[in-house]
Amino acid sequence: MSLPASIVVPTYRRPDLLNRCLAALVVQNLDPADYEVIVADNAADLETRQEVEKWSTGSDRRVRYLAAAHAPGPAAARNVGWQAARGEIIAFTDDDCIPQPNWLEAGIATLHAHGAAAAGGKIYVPLPSRPTDYEQNEAGLERAEFATANCFCRREVLAAVGGFDERFTTAWREDSDFQFKLLEAGQRVVAAPAAIVVHPVRPAYWGISLSQQRKSMFNALLYKNHPGLYRGKIETKPPWHYYATCTAWLAALVSAGLGQAAFAWAGIGFGMVLSGTFCMRRLRRTSHAPYHIAEMLVTSVLIPPLSLFWRIRGAFKFRVLFW
Repeated sequence: MSLPASIVVPTYRRPDLLNRCLAALVVQNLDPADYEVIVADNAADLETRQEVEKWSTGSDRRVRYLAAAHAPGPAAARNVGWQAARGEIIAFTDDDCIPQPNWLEAGIATLHAHGAAAAGGKIYVPLPSRPTDYEQNEAGLERAEFATANCFCRREVLAAVGGFDERFTTAWREDSDFQFKLLEAGQRVVAAPAAIVVHPVRPAYWGISLSQQRKSMFNALLYKNHPGLYRGKIETKPPWHYYATCTAWLAALVSAGLGQAAFAWAGIGFGMVLSGTFCMRRLRRTSHAPYHIAEMLVTSVLIPPLSLFWRIRGAFKFRVLFW
């Protein structure tokens, strides 16, 4: 039996956050008989399964648990979820989000009103008055055209475009890839500003921006799949400031090795200027706490080479000329 809507939530070893999300999903402003909630668990974790089963036991709302451990990443989990769903419209959110009570209703209404294939809702990221660089970056979700933390799609359209590309094995660019597939298939994608989820920023460890550079590898895959839309909507040009910074440091190192002190100092000076400019830009609207300034100084030197390493690795991995 089909339903008007299904909600799919991918998760991975975050039962506390998932519990908060589910608490918001079971009080949506729709008849409980009109929608189901599917949790697709990338870890096939017993604790997570038990948490989900608490919501499905003794409730008139349909909350289902599905193990999705066949492949890593939320893209694979979402595919498991929507393929098992009975809803005509599939709504996606993340386990660390808090959908507002009229979220599902507003998303469904937007699709019907516009006759659209898919819609992207509004994401609100609450921040302190002086956020960290990491928090400021997370708030970029508020400007996203289409993010799987808050989107809606007709099930038959999902099936027609083949769902999500499971080669995106981390939470990065898989939503843009799906949006671009829809656009290239001639499907209409609209905004649903009344469909709101709150996305609190989780605490982050010192230097998290360094480990996040690994995501740059998947920029190469997105570019390979959709070169025109990538350059139009993601990066209009390569990160030349990263290339310039790395060139300066490399020139300094090579010059020092050759005994060319003047050229070595010139390279060091140029590298320091570029890294310092990058650091100041990151600090412009963020926290000036001593620990954060120290983090920005260190990571602003290391991010360019790390980012380029992962971009180049992605180019080799996905066999695409990508700079």
